Amino acid sequence: MHELGVVFEVIKTVKNFVDKNGLTKVDTIVLQIGELSSMIPKYIHECFPAAVDGTEFEETKLDIEIIPAEAICKECKYVFNIIRHKSECPRCESLEWGMLSGKEFSIKEVIAC
Repeated sequence: MHELGVVFEVIKTVKNFVDKNGLTKVDTIVLQIGELSSMIPKYIHECFPAAVDGTEFEETKLDIEIIPAEAICKECKYVFNIIRHKSECPRCESLEWGMLSGKEFSIKEVIAC
């Protein structure tokens, strides 16, 4: 499960941010994870308590926003969800598209004081 290592890196990044900005408490960490990311949100949530156990982030909440897997059709320029439409443009049925979003994994926000 590579998610545990990734969560440890997220905590390390947040710790550096907290130290650099003189913050005292982190209430919530908000992550954005694309539908086609290699990170599985359920596993990220399950790993989070282990990653923050015994740290200053034990009381910190984790919020995950899922970014839809969106593409633009190269034929008709229609924007559609790749997963919902099984990689086929619902307007013209083309299988030629360019990915717009869905592979992201980022720290969107650190809610702190």
